[in-house]
Amino acid sequence: MLRMMKVRTFEEEVRRLYYEGAVHGTLHLCVGQEAADIGSTAVLKKEDFVFPTHRGHGVCIGKGTDMKKMMAEILGRRTGTNLGRGGSMHICDAENGIIGSNGVVGANAPIACGAALTIRQKKQEDRVSVCFTGDGAANSGAVLESMNLAGLWKLPVIFVLMENHYAVSTLVENASANPDFTKRAETFNLNCFETDGNDILAVRDIMRQARQKVLEDRRPCLVVEHTYRISGHSKSDANKYRTAEEIRYWEERGPIIRFSEKLISEGMFIRQEIDEILAEARAAVGEAVDFALQSPAADDTAAMLTSSVYAD
Repeated sequence: MLRMMKVRTFEEEVRRLYYEGAVHGTLHLCVGQEAADIGSTAVLKKEDFVFPTHRGHGVCIGKGTDMKKMMAEILGRRTGTNLGRGGSMHICDAENGIIGSNGVVGANAPIACGAALTIRQKKQEDRVSVCFTGDGAANSGAVLESMNLAGLWKLPVIFVLMENHYAVSTLVENASANPDFTKRAETFNLNCFETDGNDILAVRDIMRQARQKVLEDRRPCLVVEHTYRISGHSKSDANKYRTAEEIRYWEERGPIIRFSEKLISEGMFIRQEIDEILAEARAAVGEAVDFALQSPAADDTAAMLTSSVYAD
């Protein structure tokens, strides 16, 4: 619960900072997808490779990225995960297995296959590569080719497909000839699991099974998680493609509300304890904001621009 609340509060603060002019560049939030983000990463080991999408803040928090460093990165500060040079869409945290989020839709899939090939060649028996994608990216050539390659070479990679209803403003049924993405598993010789992406316990359990299946079979896996993106596609989304009633429907059935009600109804927590967890999350995110705002801006000298560049 705490990590889901941290994701939600983090995204709300990033959105506020953007509208105050503190965030440069574009911004893609994952409000409404907290269970998919946290449940998917809960069973992964620190050394497992993870490749988030451009909407990857929640996945990074779930995998263990320091929120202070990530907030600093988004605000373009020198203390950020990438020294302030990557921004929101390019969080990299190699220490926690995050080789890098990717601003190019679907472009993380081939890289995830490369990491999986490394795992196999080095005979790392208890390690997997995890590629996150959405229903829009799932129709891109890079993702389809990567699924084919992974199936052909039997790579230890998990493709986590978060079906959140919309690719920017296009409803999934209007973009996919067959919106049942599980059907792709058989085509590409992947094991397959499907779950309610707004149920954090269901997501956690499915991901545990998927990871174990990959390790046992030495064969790739597809995990389809059905969730909903409450936030707009990006900071400039006017939400003209869906109604306020639709958004409200999903807000009332969001993962944090659902899990809170479950914990209370089963007598595991009382409302006051849930509120205290939320306060703890807000305090942690508040510390991250303070840390970022007090950090120096990214170095914009020529030496900084050419450092860590491996080609000229």
